[in-house]
Amino acid sequence: MILFRKIKTFIFLDKRKKNLLIEAYVFLAWARILKSKQFSKVAPLLGTHMDETSFEHRPSDQTLLRNVSDAIYIMSDYTFWESKCLVKAIAGMKMLQRRHIESTLYLGTAKDETGIMIAHAWLRSGALYITGAEEMRRFTIVGKFAKQISDNG
Repeated sequence: MILFRKIKTFIFLDKRKKNLLIEAYVFLAWARILKSKQFSKVAPLLGTHMDETSFEHRPSDQTLLRNVSDAIYIMSDYTFWESKCLVKAIAGMKMLQRRHIESTLYLGTAKDETGIMIAHAWLRSGALYITGAEEMRRFTIVGKFAKQISDNG
């Protein structure tokens, strides 16, 4: 019954939202494939290493940034593969790149309650955090990648 209700909700969404959700699903799949590859091969696709984009964004992009974030979080619950922080951040970066919007992907490490090293990734565009903001403060930044509008890939 719940599945039927969710399908019905999706069917009645406006075309723009439907397309954004489908796009998020596709880029989550693409990002999951990238995550399975050696990071040294993937890193060049993420942008300029150890650089950041501006903390300013066009006010006209605010709604779009929130919609992209929402689409990634919604669809990550429906993937049959693992779509955790790095996959979400890479997918978000690609979705923003398609819209000619800059973003910075951050990689961080910390220790959990038992002292084991853990990692986290999050994505920022302008002053808004697109993915991963809920846990980012626990982590020390060890890498960042700036995807400038003029970057290819």
